[in-house]
Amino acid sequence: MSDIKKMYSTILGDHFPMDMKITFGDQTLVYRKRTWAIPQEDGSVDEKGIRYGENPDQEAALYELVNGNLVLGDCKFIEPGHGLVSGIAVEDMLQFGKHPGKINLTDIDNGLNIIKYMVDRPAAVILKHNNPCGAAVADSLVTAYDRANRADRIAAFGGAVILNRSCDKATAEALSKNYLEVVCAPEFEPGTLEILAARKNLRVIKIGRIDQLAAFENFRYVDFKSLIDGGIIVQQSAVNSIRAAADLKPAVTTYKDKEYRCEREPTPREIDDMLFGWAVEHGVTSNSVIYVKDGCTVGIGTGEQDRVGVAEIAVHKAYIKYADILCFDTYGIPYADLALEIEQGKRDQGDKDAIDEQTRKDRAGLPGSVMISDAFFPYRDGADVGIRQGVSAILQAGGSMRDFETIEACNEADPKVAMKFTGQRSFKH
Repeated sequence: MSDIKKMYSTILGDHFPMDMKITFGDQTLVYRKRTWAIPQEDGSVDEKGIRYGENPDQEAALYELVNGNLVLGDCKFIEPGHGLVSGIAVEDMLQFGKHPGKINLTDIDNGLNIIKYMVDRPAAVILKHNNPCGAAVADSLVTAYDRANRADRIAAFGGAVILNRSCDKATAEALSKNYLEVVCAPEFEPGTLEILAARKNLRVIKIGRIDQLAAFENFRYVDFKSLIDGGIIVQQSAVNSIRAAADLKPAVTTYKDKEYRCEREPTPREIDDMLFGWAVEHGVTSNSVIYVKDGCTVGIGTGEQDRVGVAEIAVHKAYIKYADILCFDTYGIPYADLALEIEQGKRDQGDKDAIDEQTRKDRAGLPGSVMISDAFFPYRDGADVGIRQGVSAILQAGGSMRDFETIEACNEADPKVAMKFTGQRSFKH
């Protein structure tokens, strides 16, 4: 066991060069490897790059674009010197904690990818293994973080938190109560770092350009996928074009010369949740289905091969997380600890039964939520999963040959379910 712990605490180092050049035709991009001069406990300074890659035996490096730009068709990429994650300097690492690795940085990056669509309100996104496990907007930052955390306390353990407002003392106090890997914000108010220092291994990172994220919305970047034979697939990154109610399309289709139209229009609250949910969906690994309610995630299903399966997984996760937070509120312990204490004879089975019964009664908070699918439903069975749980509205890409089935499912529901199409899918692999 000690060897395993040592493996995770050892900084591997790397053999990647300091400079990297990529040439696209007559355009050349120059990248510089990001390293940090990190103070050590003995007073020395150690120059280090990324701790390691996805696993401790994988070398890795972070490169920042320092010269050149790239124009592909009508798409011009972000100018050098405007980096977010790749631009993190040593002075931005307000508390080093453990040395950052690839997963920490990609979690931050995907958090920024999501939160850039939520600039109008305080927002918090918690990520684990490059997927959001909780996301919320609210009137205050501490409330947004609390709601995102309560959406999935289990997965938030060891997660990365991205905030879109300056971290205040109330938020810092809430953050310090959890075990987290990373906290990232545009600024940290006086007194907050002393509070966060209670978690000595926590990485506290300032990214000042978070408050300018709206300007990044329409910029694309080059997405590289290296293949095992050395080949590379290159694509432009996705852009979310569903930003306002006017961008939503009516759920209407024609099948065998008959028009099918969703009979109920969404309420303003449901439209807000559609826009919020689609922004979160933008950062979820596909196939995915998520449920959101009042500007907060309720259940997130990621990376499943079939759409009905991922809709069911999101429901299953919602029930697990709801029981856990209900148990925590009632008994002050996680649901798993409650089950263990019953097994050890320290608690009565009735305590767990009460939590389970309340969770079933509340249907894990899913009634009234909005179901978000990153692509169309090929059959109505996926939508039926959410409808059975009481969702009040659905947002999906539309464009299936059998859209009429899903429209019928919404119209047959009691009460009727509203539905809108995006006209675009939001796959992320």
